[in-house]
Amino acid sequence: MTHNCNKILKLAIELDIIKIKPMDKILVTGSAGQLGTELTQMLCEVYGPDAIIASDLNQEAAAKFPYCQFAKLDVMDQVSFKDIIIKENVTQVYHLAAILSATAERNPLLAWKLNMDSLLILLELGKELKLDKIFWPSSIAVFGKESPKLLTSQNAVQSPNTVYGISKMAGESWCDYYFQHHNVDVRSIRFPGLIGYKSKPGGGTTDYAVDIFYKAMKGLPFESFLEKDTRLPMMYMPDAINATLKLMQAPKENIKVRSSYNLAAMDFTPEEIFLELKKYYPNFKINYAPDYRQEIAANWPQSIDDQRAQQDWNWLPEYDLAQMTEDILKNLPEWLDKN
Repeated sequence: MTHNCNKILKLAIELDIIKIKPMDKILVTGSAGQLGTELTQMLCEVYGPDAIIASDLNQEAAAKFPYCQFAKLDVMDQVSFKDIIIKENVTQVYHLAAILSATAERNPLLAWKLNMDSLLILLELGKELKLDKIFWPSSIAVFGKESPKLLTSQNAVQSPNTVYGISKMAGESWCDYYFQHHNVDVRSIRFPGLIGYKSKPGGGTTDYAVDIFYKAMKGLPFESFLEKDTRLPMMYMPDAINATLKLMQAPKENIKVRSSYNLAAMDFTPEEIFLELKKYYPNFKINYAPDYRQEIAANWPQSIDDQRAQQDWNWLPEYDLAQMTEDILKNLPEWLDKN
């Protein structure tokens, strides 16, 4: 990876700001997804490839990870989950396997079962096997119609209107419960919409902000499934990865929020990202055809207050919309050539 956050992390390691134990062994579930693809690569750079096990339900995903160990893993299978942790002496688990918001609405019972049962299986294993740390991502989807729309605070009312959001709200409570009652060191971030170019969109409501870059570069018109003025909190993938590692490397006593931390970087509308891309591609065209995802997005916050993350573990984003656009357009052509 060529992003500046890599340099920052490596410098922090060299300066002994970030502590890495020589015996750390990290399992990443759902590693073939949008976040998992890039996070697994960064974990290999930080900890070394011998310390990382990428995993996914599909064996075909192994092709994405020639640089580290890969294991086929069904996170709903408690026996297999436990076996790999014991066999590989796993000390940390980054649990990314999930069915995302838009996809979950088409199969709500499966989404609830996968998202909740796999988390509970892992939390029980964390208690039983004394795992050092667990990372589990939450989402702004925990907020809904009754939540404040602007600068939504850490403890704002949660009223999710999707099965994905409901599962994340419940998951946050389970994370807090297992820490309070069983001292399981589970840490979480409420991610906004994540934008990366190294994997295809995975069924999220904010995925339009990924696809639009591919269409612009290929000279194709873009059809947005959200209205032009639908403002949502967003984050460039290097910031998301940097935040995840900063949270996981922070001293245990600094982590005051044991449900999930609000996290913010930028917010924009489909029209704003379109106009940013038109600076590079003047002939780029867009049309708006809102579908069922518009209703989901309309109930989410427009901006997020992340003061607690700033205070507790010194979180600060690096990228705004203009910087992100420049970086993606600089790096995407080379990535497409190689992949």
